[in-house]
Amino acid sequence: MRSGHRLGRLRGRRLGRPFGWLWAAYGTSALGTWLAFGAFPLIAVQVLRCGPAEVAALSSVGAAVGAAVAVPLGPWAEFRRKRQVLIAMDLVRCAALLTIPAAFALGALTFVQLVLVSVVVAAADITFRAASGAYLKALLPGEDLLVANARFESTSWTTTIVGPPLGGVAIGLLGPLATVVADAVSYLLSALGLRAMGGAMGGATDGQKPRPERRRTARLRPGDLLDGWRYILADVTLRSLFFNTALFNGLVMATQPLLAVLMLGRLGFSPWQYGLAFAAPSIGGLLGSRLARPLVTRFGQHQVLVATGALRALWPVGLAFLGPGTGGLLLVMGVEFGLIFCCGVFNPVCTTFRLERTATDRVTRTLTAWAVSTKAATALLTALWGALGSLLGPRTAIGLAGVFLLTTPLLLPRRPVVRVPEPEPAPNRA
Repeated sequence: MRSGHRLGRLRGRRLGRPFGWLWAAYGTSALGTWLAFGAFPLIAVQVLRCGPAEVAALSSVGAAVGAAVAVPLGPWAEFRRKRQVLIAMDLVRCAALLTIPAAFALGALTFVQLVLVSVVVAAADITFRAASGAYLKALLPGEDLLVANARFESTSWTTTIVGPPLGGVAIGLLGPLATVVADAVSYLLSALGLRAMGGAMGGATDGQKPRPERRRTARLRPGDLLDGWRYILADVTLRSLFFNTALFNGLVMATQPLLAVLMLGRLGFSPWQYGLAFAAPSIGGLLGSRLARPLVTRFGQHQVLVATGALRALWPVGLAFLGPGTGGLLLVMGVEFGLIFCCGVFNPVCTTFRLERTATDRVTRTLTAWAVSTKAATALLTALWGALGSLLGPRTAIGLAGVFLLTTPLLLPRRPVVRVPEPEPAPNRA
């Protein structure tokens, strides 16, 4: 009776109005992002008449350079009010995106501008996510972090399901530039929501406990750029989870172009079938995120982290057996549903574990290093698997990625982590 009562109390936990504003801001910007999903390639093709090489460069170069630009932003944001950083990143993304329809209206839109905007948006997105993790840890007590992260994960999968279809309708009726404007407006609304948190917190100073210490040195040292990686590699549990996440995400994403070639080319699936095969299983992520908190309450954080981290690696190898027709479509949907369901449970548990394990004065730098490394690993493995797909064929390359994914559970933390008191913030270096 006591455990059941506790579980019911956890399910009804309220996180307060400040978190409500933060959650609403996150959901608004996430919906805008998915509404504009694929808008940049469409603008490049339909408006600027770019070829395949330029479209591929737009996606790869923008993400890679954006990740590099974000590296110094982590240490910069660490010692500033996180809510101010979040608002600034929202406004930067809004302003950058609005330059595209403005340039189009003036007849001055170029491919170089698209690349530069994608770089700015990618860098701001990494910085926003890193600062939001630090802000969330300061805003809520430790026992509420999993509740909050599960809600963010649920919102992420909901917008993934709803956004692309609505964006497709908007693009069909109004063109891709309309969804870029909608994305820019979503960042503006997110910034306004974050700004409103000041009043909702009853005069609290930015929800930051304590105020981040400023460096005595005005300049950022080159060595400071590596602080996030140093912190991750010095902690055995964070290190193992870091390599697991980078390798898993990179291998999963590396197979996506090969699946597109296989399904839309050799197997003859129509574009709507291809879209359905990956959109419908996103419901699994919504269900998984809803179960993350009850599972941790019953079985414990470490057990759920390891179990779902291992289970998610079992699914992708099944895509090597993909065939044509309804059976093949159902196979893809089944594999993706199982994969996404496990990720829906794993992701908020992993995010919470990472926040709990990271010292408050290192969160932004650590999360920035984590995001940059994950994007770099994804870019590298995607290029490598593209070459393997050309050499061995897409099906063989997909199967090979699935086999490598089966080894990723070996990188998960093997023993339950003993929590130690958080150390005092490190003194600033003169």
